[in-house]
Amino acid sequence: MVMAKTHLTDTPCSAFDLDPRLRQALDDLNFHRCTPIQAAALPPALAGEDVAGQAQTGTGKTAAFGLALLQRLLHHSPLTEGRPNQPRALVLAPTRELAVQVHKDLTALAAHTDLRIRVVFGGTGYQSQREQLERGVDVLVGTPGRLIDYFKQRVFDLHAIKVVVLDEADRMFDLGFIKDIRFLLRRMPPPNRRQGMLFSATLSYRVKELAYEHMNNPRAITIEAETVTAQGIRERAYLVANEEKIPLLIGLMRALGPQRGMVFVNTKREAERVWGFLEGNGLPAGLLTGDVPQRKRLRLLQAFQNGELPVLVATDVAARGLHVPDVSHVFNFDLPEDPEDYVHRVGRTARAGASGDAVSFVCETHAFCLPAIEAFVGHKLPIEPLSEDLLADVDPKSRVRLPKKKHDAGHGRRRGHGRSHKGHRGDGPKARKKSHS
Repeated sequence: MVMAKTHLTDTPCSAFDLDPRLRQALDDLNFHRCTPIQAAALPPALAGEDVAGQAQTGTGKTAAFGLALLQRLLHHSPLTEGRPNQPRALVLAPTRELAVQVHKDLTALAAHTDLRIRVVFGGTGYQSQREQLERGVDVLVGTPGRLIDYFKQRVFDLHAIKVVVLDEADRMFDLGFIKDIRFLLRRMPPPNRRQGMLFSATLSYRVKELAYEHMNNPRAITIEAETVTAQGIRERAYLVANEEKIPLLIGLMRALGPQRGMVFVNTKREAERVWGFLEGNGLPAGLLTGDVPQRKRLRLLQAFQNGELPVLVATDVAARGLHVPDVSHVFNFDLPEDPEDYVHRVGRTARAGASGDAVSFVCETHAFCLPAIEAFVGHKLPIEPLSEDLLADVDPKSRVRLPKKKHDAGHGRRRGHGRSHKGHRGDGPKARKKSHS
């Protein structure tokens, strides 16, 4: 929640008439000046207007809607005689990781209040999440699948909703959640009896249509990015033969010593191979692919965030929706075929005004992707010379292989982890047919 100074405006948080309990939380978080989206969105949101905001990921959108939401509940929508399982605010997030992060941030902002903030998401904790809702909830954060599951079982209802937030609305469309979103919105009080806030990286036609269909004349706020990729990203690329990619990655890892690095590859099989060579050459790493079960996935991400694991090898399942602070380096071991995936990958670093490095390998297999990426971002990727001293001496037999039996996914072999196995794949409609998500 602490924003880098280079990313802040001159608007102080003290400019807004916030509840003293929220001010205390901001002081605790060392949060004194607003980011651009906060400075623009907070005045209308605190005045009770509906807001449709556009800003890049990592620019403080959670605090923008979080402060307005909490202020509304504390002062404009006081608790009345209602059932404990009637939330007064609902925040919809497209991914489990984002839901967990939003819950964490809202909990920090509400630390000095008595508001009960709960989070629900698919893949794990089915009974424990249900019991938390039954004990009482004021602010409910969740992914659509699990929310609808509990709603249809009458674990909670939406009759008392005063504020609804759609976070990363464009991603909701990408993941096919719009029917689920409309299902929930139509079971709340009408737009003129609740406040709506929508935030998205893009305010596309379909996102605007959703906003005007289910919101009350929302104020459109757009914070344009000066570049497609964040300004703090130092991009560079290497022209490399396929057989040189592993030696180059290990050589760069040893030379750069990333504080927190992410390595992106295009396939699960290649991710396992890259992870195996890192582990086998003294570089503990985590492995994040689409079939890692949710419980282990969260444990892995927590270890990565805590600094217990310096490197995370991932497929594009990790490119969106993750809010991991202080990622110092992103390595595109494989160039993505979709240029937008390049932007999402490198956007894991240089978040909230910080700086970071994005290193891309232009290899024989994926070099054809480079022109489309450069056209999309609007500039050439700087090509660095590939010198022999950058290539590590790697024994082909040094690769650690995943066992065939099912074990924990994620942490490095030396920590008793680093396993990958099949499990829950998502929170979408198809996944819900197979399990409680």
